[in-house]
Amino acid sequence: MLIPFLIPFVIAMFLAINMGGSGTAPSFSAAYGTNLIKQSAIPGLFGIMVFLGAIIGGKNTAYTVGKGLIQPELMTFTIVSIILISVAFALLIANLFGIPQSTSQATVMAVIAPAVYFNSLNTHKLLYDVLPTWFVMPIFSFILAFLIGKYIYKPIRKKGYTISKKLNDHFMFKGGILIMSMYVAFAIGTNNVANAAGPIAMMAVNELNISDEYFLQVLILATLIVAPSFGIGSSIFGKKILQNTGKEIVLFGKVEAVIIAFISASLLLLASLIKGIPTSLVQLNVSAIIGIGVAKLGGKNIFFKTEVNRFFIMWIIAPLIAFLVSLLLTWGADSWGLINI
Repeated sequence: MLIPFLIPFVIAMFLAINMGGSGTAPSFSAAYGTNLIKQSAIPGLFGIMVFLGAIIGGKNTAYTVGKGLIQPELMTFTIVSIILISVAFALLIANLFGIPQSTSQATVMAVIAPAVYFNSLNTHKLLYDVLPTWFVMPIFSFILAFLIGKYIYKPIRKKGYTISKKLNDHFMFKGGILIMSMYVAFAIGTNNVANAAGPIAMMAVNELNISDEYFLQVLILATLIVAPSFGIGSSIFGKKILQNTGKEIVLFGKVEAVIIAFISASLLLLASLIKGIPTSLVQLNVSAIIGIGVAKLGGKNIFFKTEVNRFFIMWIIAPLIAFLVSLLLTWGADSWGLINI
């Protein structure tokens, strides 16, 4: 009993390591891009803020992932293991290519696969809450960043305020950028940790016959196991991804760094705290980066960059991989009689 119960936890930790690599970019790429923080200092600070976000604000998203899209009774050892393996595989591919990928989208697609297979998908939640959020928020992030960049940042920049050495070297300004990076990491905790901890907690409630009223306590225990692995993943995969997003898309100014961090983290927190929608902070962040870049350099110079095109392609491929792998493994497990519902 103990060994199969531990297997999903081990997989969840492996998934969290991959999520840590993918989540490093949207949280600290802005500060790293401005040479404000060393890469070696990022994993520890990132891990602490992710943990705090998960404990303080991760409950709603965990409910959605754990039982909002699929019948809770389906969250058994086998199904949860399949979901986590599928997500980890998809994110591992993205990390190997150095592309920050949406953990939330990959997780939702992996959860949808067994739900579709067993005809238990909550289509209302998917069609009216999750999918609209996925499409609208990155567009909103891009528009906000573009408008701020074009009509607020550029006029200020023309007057020379943004290149003022006195302003840029002021300790309060530098501290503000680091606070924004920590703010983004906190937002990741409210959303992405639930991708691993939510299914694990629901599985524990089902398999151990724990009353649903204790789901939050079980979730906290799962988070204590999963969250530290984010820092490990940041150490392993973070450097390459930070180079892609922090250095190669567009040269950041310090004011731009604050704008990007604030927009992306605030939108994610709205999705996490209000409706508990698993949402891509990676896409919100990169959309804001592109918005600032278009405002500065024009759309032609940004959208034809190789890195941007690679991002869009991987954002489509990775969730599809998670869905197909999850569906295939669910079919195989059911065919071999490994699923007892």
